[in-house]
Order: sequence, then structure tokens, then C-alpha cells
Amino acid sequence: MPPSVIILLCVLAVLVFTMFLVVLSRYRRCPSDKILVIYGKVGTNSDGTTRSAKCIHGGAAFIWPVIQSYQYLDLTPMSINVDLTNALSHQNIRVDVPSRFTVGISVEPGVMQNAAERLLGLKLAEIQELAKDIIFGQLRLVIATMDIEEINTDRDKFLEAVSHNVETELKKIGLRLINVNVTDITDESGYIEALGKEAAAKAINDAKKSVAIHNRDGSIGEASALKDQRISVAESNANAINGENESMAEIAMSNAQLREKQAEAQRRATTAEKISAAKALEEAYAAEQLAEKARAEREFATKQADIITAARIEKERMELEAEAEAEQNRRRAKGEADAIFATMEAQARGVQEVLEKQALGYAKIVEAAGGDTSAAIQMMLVDKIEQLTKIQVEAIKNLQIDKITVWDSMGGKGEGGSTTANFLSGMMKAIPPLSDTLKMAGIQIPEFLGKQIPVNEAEPAPQAVAEPQENEAAEK
Repeated sequence: MPPSVIILLCVLAVLVFTMFLVVLSRYRRCPSDKILVIYGKVGTNSDGTTRSAKCIHGGAAFIWPVIQSYQYLDLTPMSINVDLTNALSHQNIRVDVPSRFTVGISVEPGVMQNAAERLLGLKLAEIQELAKDIIFGQLRLVIATMDIEEINTDRDKFLEAVSHNVETELKKIGLRLINVNVTDITDESGYIEALGKEAAAKAINDAKKSVAIHNRDGSIGEASALKDQRISVAESNANAINGENESMAEIAMSNAQLREKQAEAQRRATTAEKISAAKALEEAYAAEQLAEKARAEREFATKQADIITAARIEKERMELEAEAEAEQNRRRAKGEADAIFATMEAQARGVQEVLEKQALGYAKIVEAAGGDTSAAIQMMLVDKIEQLTKIQVEAIKNLQIDKITVWDSMGGKGEGGSTTANFLSGMMKAIPPLSDTLKMAGIQIPEFLGKQIPVNEAEPAPQAVAEPQENEAAEK
């Protein structure tokens, strides 16, 4: 057999063995004292909804890797000590009912599903606290619907009501009630103790009454026998009878005094018991008043602590919000400053670029003029002469003249022209000549634009001949 085939077979054997180990490692057996809870992709219910978990008590199951996982729920019973105090009964009497409840996780199909959904992952102490809260509430509810006499005398009815209410609520979280043991039932007012004393006193009185009746019957029978005996011997023993009668009278008197003293003693005992019971009730009411006062002070302190804590939390929250807003304003201002700086820097670079380009253009113009700056300036003026002339002409372009009244005598101030013509000519002369504008700028007009003729060399303007017209008015 070739070596490559042997190697391939070994690799296949290793793979098969590895898969077998993986299958064995994912096969889980459920102990009898636990519930195996498989969660992940576990299928759907009969109504088409997705199942949250699959619960197995006993047996085993294969746990698919990646898509499924598992945990165990412990079925060990939990003993919960419930020291219920100040529970209000139907008669508005507060009683103490110390008791012990034994609960455990249920293995019923529906209840077991509830346990998987609500108790999986919780520790034993957490489950006990949860069950204890439910038991406290239901125990108070049952006591509130029953009288003290029912709770104290009919314990079976009380335990049945407690078991029914508690187990109904425990099933909602997956637990079942195993046992209920009520240690004792007491009340702060001493009502239950007074009931016991009342029953004991009634039993004693009934016993005393029965003894007195039997004594009376015995005395009557004895007196009848003695009477028969005395009648039979009356004739022979008259003196004895008289003596016996006197003795019987003394005996009757003594018995009457005895019964009177017994009745007085009974009355004193009953009075003492009633006074003792009244004092016990008075002390119980005083103790209850002190307890209510302490509870009111505790509730006041609790509410005061809650208000102060809430105020402190609100104060810290407002301080944090103010600090956050201030930090936000600082960052916003810094960002705006950075934006302004970047804008100004960009504008400066733009202005610098424009000036550099202008300087480069001026340098090329001077270079084109052969290095003569005057010639370069003249070249630039030739390029701008049209704009300068336009600006000079527009000096009076927007002049607003609504009405001008001219009294023209056609004298022309001896110059032979009319006053109206001189007015318009003078207005035009008010605009400085282009050469004067350039001189004010320190620039000499080039000769190719025209040579300026001095004023004294200029030829006199021809004078217009106009016929004098007097008292003629021109209105424009």
C-alpha cells in the first residue's frame, strides 16, 4: 500500500475519532435532582411561536454546538423563614405569624417552563428572596380576609388558604410549595391571650358549678334520709329530735355562711380577672400607640432622606449640565475664532497674490518700455484715458436743476455774448481740464495728446453780435 494512502487513512481515522469525541462531549445526561434547560434554537410551539427553552427532567439530550447551549436548575428544596409581623387581620388587629415555608422548583411541564424562563441563572439566595417576597404578600392577604378566632382555632382552614394562594403565585415563576409550618400566632394587643384566659375561666366556673350541684344533691339526699330516720323515732326520742333540729339549723346557717363566703370569693376572683384583662388591654393600646408613633417618625425620616437625596442629585445634574454647556461654548468660540482666522488668512493670501500679480504686471510694462518708467506711465495712461475722461464728464451728469430763471440783457458784460450763453459756458469751465487733473496728480500730459497753449498766446474768441433786447426774460 502506498505511503500516501496510509497517511490519508490515518487522517480520516483521526477526523472520525475527533467527531466521535465531539458528539460524546455534547451529549448531556440530566441527574434526578436537576432540570436540564436547553436554550438557543430549540424549535417552535404548537401555535407556531418560537420556544424559549427546552426543559428535561431525567434522561439525556444532545446539545448541538454553536446553535444551542444548556444550564441546570437545582431541585433541592429551599427552607424560607418568614417572620411576618404587624399583619392586619379582618378585625383590624395586627398579629405576628412566624412561619417556615419549604419550596422547590417544580417539575410540572408548564411550571418547569416558567422556571426556565424566570429563574435560570439566578443563585439560590436570589431565588429564596424572590419566593420570600411572594410569600410575604400572600400571607398578609390571607390574614386580612380572616378573623383572629378563625386563625387561632381553625388552623387547617388557615393553612389551606395560605397554601392555595402562595402556591398559585409561586407557580408563575416556576416554584412549588412543599410544606408550611406556622410556629405561633400572637398579637400586640393581647387579644389572643385574653381569649385563652376567657376559655380557661369559663372551664373553671363550669367545673365549680358542677361540684356545687352534686354537693347540693348529696345534701338533699342525706337530709331526706335523716328526716325519715327522725320521723321513725320521733315518738321515742323527742328531745333528741329537738336537739337535732337545733343542730341542723346551726348546720344550715353554717352552710349558708360558707356559700356566701364562696360567692364573695368568686366575685372577687372574677373582678380581679376583669381588671387584669382591662389593664392588659390598656398596656397593649399604649404600646401600639408608641409603635405607631415610632413608625410615623421612621416614615418621616425616610421621606426627608428621599427628598434631600433627590435635591442633591438634581443639583449635581444641573452643575454637570452647566459645565458641559460652558465647555461646549468654549469649544464653539474656539471653532469660530479658528474659522475667522482661517478666513482672514485666506483673504490676506488673496490680497498678497493680487498685489504680487500687479507688481509682476507693472514690472513687465516697465520692461516693455525699455526700462523707462515715464514711458511706462504714459502707456498706462493711454490705456486709462477713456475712463478718466468719462469720470470728468460725469461730474455734472447727475446735477438736479428743476428750474433756472435768467434775466438776460444781452450785454454779455461787454464781451458781445448773451448772459445765458456765458452761464452755460461758465458751468462747463467749472470742470477742471484733464491736464490740470493730471498735474494735481504730479503727471505731465504727453505731447502726443496735444500741446497746451498758454493763455496769453491764445487768439481772442470772435465776439458775437447781438441786438440789444431789453426787458426780455428767458425762463427755463
